[in-house]
Amino acid sequence: MSKTPDSGKTEDERPSTVEQYLVKDPERFALNMARMIEQAGKAASAWAEPREKGEVRDHVAEPVVDMVKTFSKLSEYWLSDPQRALEAQTRLFSGYMTVWANSIQRLSAGGENADDSVKPELGDKRFQDPEWGRNAFFDFLKQAYLVTSRWANELVEHADGLDEHTRHKASFYVKQVSNAISPSNFILTNPELFRETIASNGENLVRGMKMLAEDIAAGKGDLKLRQADYSSFEIGKNLATTPGKVVGRSDVAEILQYDPATETVLNRPLLICPPWINKFYILDLNPQKSFIRWAVEQGHTVFVISWINPDERHGTKSWEAYIREGLQYGLDTIEKATGEKDINAVGYCVGGTLLAAALALMAQEGDHRIKSATFFTTQVDFTYAGDLKVFVDEEQVAAVEKAMNEKGYLDGTKMATAFNMLRSGDLIWPYVVNNYMRGKDPLPFDLLYWNADSTRMAAANHSFYLRNCYLENRLSQGMMELAGRVVSLKDITIPVYNLASKEDHIAPALSVFLGSKYFGGDVDYVMAGSGHIAGVVNPPAAQKYHYWTGGKPAGDFDQWLAGATNHPGSWWPHWQRWIEAKDNTRVPARKPGNHMKTLGDAPGTYVKVRV
Repeated sequence: MSKTPDSGKTEDERPSTVEQYLVKDPERFALNMARMIEQAGKAASAWAEPREKGEVRDHVAEPVVDMVKTFSKLSEYWLSDPQRALEAQTRLFSGYMTVWANSIQRLSAGGENADDSVKPELGDKRFQDPEWGRNAFFDFLKQAYLVTSRWANELVEHADGLDEHTRHKASFYVKQVSNAISPSNFILTNPELFRETIASNGENLVRGMKMLAEDIAAGKGDLKLRQADYSSFEIGKNLATTPGKVVGRSDVAEILQYDPATETVLNRPLLICPPWINKFYILDLNPQKSFIRWAVEQGHTVFVISWINPDERHGTKSWEAYIREGLQYGLDTIEKATGEKDINAVGYCVGGTLLAAALALMAQEGDHRIKSATFFTTQVDFTYAGDLKVFVDEEQVAAVEKAMNEKGYLDGTKMATAFNMLRSGDLIWPYVVNNYMRGKDPLPFDLLYWNADSTRMAAANHSFYLRNCYLENRLSQGMMELAGRVVSLKDITIPVYNLASKEDHIAPALSVFLGSKYFGGDVDYVMAGSGHIAGVVNPPAAQKYHYWTGGKPAGDFDQWLAGATNHPGSWWPHWQRWIEAKDNTRVPARKPGNHMKTLGDAPGTYVKVRV
């Protein structure tokens, strides 16, 4: 139980009094307010200067316009029928009256025997301070906010006239606005922030404004939200430390080969194709969490594609270029390094989507080197894609393409912001409050360091992905054109291990399940517990989560899940058994550099380029 700075008592023991919200040292408080304003001026300067020099162009209006259009369609439904509008307003007013009556009862009873009429969702960490329930003012703010935000969500859910894409966008935007206006985000409406500001005479705000100025400067005019203590990490020192060598380098990819950890290894090398939207070392964060290190220890000769962090030179690099100069270049490199043509391949997220498209193209071209394919949280059909689909319609894609064509790439901060918005309640607002209002440095956290280590998107590559996958869903429909050919997933007849994760908001388990039917061969569908990252990066030693296996991934997803077998722990050993069942032949361990010149130590140079 924490001690409060003003009383030495625990928060539960301290009485709810006005005194704790009164300034004790007006002169010091005033001085700190002046210092805060000075730092705020530096933040404003860091934001304005790149714009005055023409180094930054704002595109804020475009998403705001889309949000306004979406809310206009929602309003049109409710306002087109006066009776419907009146009923909606009545529900909101009734909720407010209930909260008001509850507050009156709480005041008259001295805070006793009065229960909240509306309570936060289980696991909501914003309202844990005792004052949210004990102080009538803060309790009223909390309940009024919850009533309003839930009423807004209901407006979206019950707007029968909306098409599904507009409903999805409306729900997403309502969530963003609700998270932004939470009383927990503001000094005067958050009791904990209020007390800390008074107790420190505003020094927290001075520190917070200083951090804000630093983060805007780090983002070169845009806010680069600090989510962890980045100074504690260095790629190659305490991140991405599995030993290996760079054995190939093209314009878009470095190929890494890792040192063996066993005397014999599986005959088929393993090629991992990670997403280029993030960096590959999510699979090699540290020795305890590293899928790459674990795979090496199981006897795989592991090769990984480390994608370039593109700049204006790579603007015309298309999906075909990423296939030829990334995936197939990796296969060529493996053949030179090991002499082996039969290869197991893994694709993660969009890296898996690229792998699937490449396999379909290679099948037509007679390139059959990949003998099994494993997909980690990969979509090949985008009918039920996750919340990223909110950002994809013709107008938004055209706006992104216009922005990309100015430089040849999409800024890494744009993608980072989009991903953070998918979980703004976890990845944005807690850090805004902690950093810029409490003035506290975030803690060191390797996963959040990786999350902030953003990558740019090459213009041609990203445009192809948005249009062919999210917007037009051409891959699963057998309509995607690559290298002058129309490719079909039905041509992929090799065994497929298709991993989904239960709580994935980027590649939903339903979407991955439905995509299974488009492959031409046998598909083993497995669903891991947790989400897009934790569901995949779940080492057996951690003994966390579960995974589900069942019959053929066909028919209704809920029925498949109801009949599936629940297994405790990590899916990694299950995958290893699946791989060994295809070919368990062992050969002497292969060391990087035995048959070709190496280009430096893993993790290479491409992964170290930051934006």
